[in-house]
Amino acid sequence: MFLSDMSGRKPLYRKAFVFFSSPIARELVMEIKKDAQVLPRIGALREMNLEYFTIDSQGFITNNERALVELFGDEENNRKAVACLNVMATRIATLFASLREFPFVRFRAAKSLDATTMTTFHDLIPTKLAAGVWDCLMKYKKTIPNFPQTETCELLIIDRTIDQIAPVIHEWTYDAMCRDLLNMEGNKYVHEVPSKTGGPPERKEVLLDDHDPIWLELRHAHIADASERLHEKMTNFISKNKAAQIQHGSRGSGEMSTRDLQKMVQALPQYSEQIDKLSLHVEIAGKINRIIRESGLRELGQLEQDLVFGDAGMKDVIKFFTTNEDTTRENKLRLLMILASIYPEKFEAEKGLNLMKVAKLTDEDAIAINNLRMLGGEPDTKTTSTSSFALKFDMHKVKKKRAARKDRSGEEDTWQLSRFYPIIEELIEKVSKNELSKLDYPCLNDPSPTFHGTTYAVPVTHNPPAHSMRSRRTPTWARPRGSDDGYSSDSVLKHASSDFKKMGQRIFIFIVGGATRSELRICHKLTGKLKREVILGSSSIDDPAQYITKLKMLTAQELSLDDLQI
Repeated sequence: MFLSDMSGRKPLYRKAFVFFSSPIARELVMEIKKDAQVLPRIGALREMNLEYFTIDSQGFITNNERALVELFGDEENNRKAVACLNVMATRIATLFASLREFPFVRFRAAKSLDATTMTTFHDLIPTKLAAGVWDCLMKYKKTIPNFPQTETCELLIIDRTIDQIAPVIHEWTYDAMCRDLLNMEGNKYVHEVPSKTGGPPERKEVLLDDHDPIWLELRHAHIADASERLHEKMTNFISKNKAAQIQHGSRGSGEMSTRDLQKMVQALPQYSEQIDKLSLHVEIAGKINRIIRESGLRELGQLEQDLVFGDAGMKDVIKFFTTNEDTTRENKLRLLMILASIYPEKFEAEKGLNLMKVAKLTDEDAIAINNLRMLGGEPDTKTTSTSSFALKFDMHKVKKKRAARKDRSGEEDTWQLSRFYPIIEELIEKVSKNELSKLDYPCLNDPSPTFHGTTYAVPVTHNPPAHSMRSRRTPTWARPRGSDDGYSSDSVLKHASSDFKKMGQRIFIFIVGGATRSELRICHKLTGKLKREVILGSSSIDDPAQYITKLKMLTAQELSLDDLQI
């Protein structure tokens, strides 16, 4: 089609500038070059290496939506799995090609229980993907002009087995609550606005993305903090804006003077735009808070956090089910999935069936819980004895039944229900400090001594000094609200691009099988703390409902994503 458009005496276009997002076959290039009429009419013919999709300024996906199913399913034939990994490796490599970055490639090594246990394909997923990415990078070093010949950044490849709790626990930030509780399609939010003609309300679509400064400021804030800050913004805006004051009647109920009218007209364009943005987020936050209140999410969220940190156990879950029978089926299932990740032995045979009966869940729900076994157990619980005696002994302890996380709330200012953190937070910090176990996380290209030596560990003179690793952790939502720190809505866009130029070498972390909003938030948080841009990649980014649907498909591969609903 391209050749026919550009050939002949009267081509469709005077000049053609052609850019390929993926590598093009050499045969096709030769076909274009040998056409004497077309060749002079080509202004550009380039491969761009853009086989990935950005989800925000620090996140990307390879768009392998079925990766969890194809890689961790119970199908014996590994043909689909190998093809999936090959596509994924190519797409990850194009990211480094487009950014002109050459990474140290680390991956989570397969762990065998003992010498007699055979390593499975599932165990080797990060290993195989790392090898595939490495092969592509080696080709780029030879074929792409100006591609780095020495390492410029770090890449860590893990998979969804590293953390089974993060995909299902309730994350209490504004961004995560929007995805979890509202019926959003990607970044698109649909709401009703008053009709300009006086008719019924009209449906309006808006995008919650990096172009919205209020969204940028509040997306990683705790929902309670976001609500407070929105209220303050609306109050301050009305107090300072003449048109808003007049419309809201803050100047009294008398007739407007000519001066008042003049001031209102002058402020109207800015007023209309800003009040629309503020009103949108006030509406969204109000809807989220109403859902939280009506569905009793605070009590459920507290129990989830207590389970993760060892402050609650089986008895507390059973008590919750018997006293909160109106809890939604999805929320009960998510709670049991957290419990199963920490206490997998409690779901063996009849024990699991009894728990499902207490929760009044269906056989289809049981599939999701049973399929957790295909992703293995929580890595940090392996040292805890799971014998029946030890379990009974633990259950009689008042504190610390079995913790899936170390409590870090004392290290930073936190809001209620925000103690939870994904496992990748610890991993990224260890990468930055060069403390990852070389046995558990080997590197395909061993780092040179200078990479983590003094010349790198100390920031260059024009950089702000790095925070001590022992300093108090201050999440972005706890910063002073009046400060111009790059997180207030009037400054975040202004500083977004310039801040990264002052940072050290990038850290990339890729999760096979889907990432979560909480994991994306951690990458943004650690970027500021570590003074290194942390970029999250994954085969997909899933909200809890999507993850549970995919989990059910691990043993039902003849079904599609649309066939199973939680």
